[in-house]
Amino acid sequence: MKLISLYQECYPQTLSKIQILAETIELDFIKKDLPKILSSIKIGAERICEIVLSLRNFSRLDEAEIKRVDLHEGINSTLLILGNQLKGQGKYLDIEIIKEYGELPQVDCYPGQLNQVFMNLLTNAIDTLRESIVGCRVPKSNIISAENQQRTNNNPQIRIVTEVLDSYQVMIRVIDNGCGMTEEVRQKIFDPFFTTKPVGSGTGLGMSISYQIVDKHGGQFKCITQPLQGTEFQIRIPIRSKLY
Repeated sequence: MKLISLYQECYPQTLSKIQILAETIELDFIKKDLPKILSSIKIGAERICEIVLSLRNFSRLDEAEIKRVDLHEGINSTLLILGNQLKGQGKYLDIEIIKEYGELPQVDCYPGQLNQVFMNLLTNAIDTLRESIVGCRVPKSNIISAENQQRTNNNPQIRIVTEVLDSYQVMIRVIDNGCGMTEEVRQKIFDPFFTTKPVGSGTGLGMSISYQIVDKHGGQFKCITQPLQGTEFQIRIPIRSKLY
């Protein structure tokens, strides 16, 4: 482009053939558009690289054994994979993710399996918030406030809180501000094949498998919810595993 500009500067009176070709290929437009195209390609390549690394981190295919890992990496990779589902489409609003990460030590776990738990929890929360926007009105008291700013009652949110409970275990909390569940549904949430979704929309195995994974790690999986009060899932995981 610099060479072409220099030619145009040094030879303002070009041959008619060159002028015709420049107009045919829309040279002025190309000069403006090509940098934008290259920038888009660069951004796309970086995005692909980021997604591939996150998928690798999420699946941890090369780490089928117990590993000492940073749980935040797994949560962040899961959020990146689900990024498109968090964006508003049509009648749905963007789902806001609020991270309240504590300073967690690395935890002994099966990384791929625990990432699957995060995926199931976040996918369920997204589905719940989509249904809540259509199916019920959430009271203002149930809206999560971040940085002391009161949110409007049509702003779907998922809050992810991590903390060290003691020298032996950590806790991950996934909290949505959706419609919540009845006590009857809550008691069945970890049962195999139980689902509140329409026929053909879910297997009813996600939460059951997640419960088994957490139990396998020697942890505890708990659901706290009430109608119109949102839902909170709590996972307690030992920092050091006895599975070694």
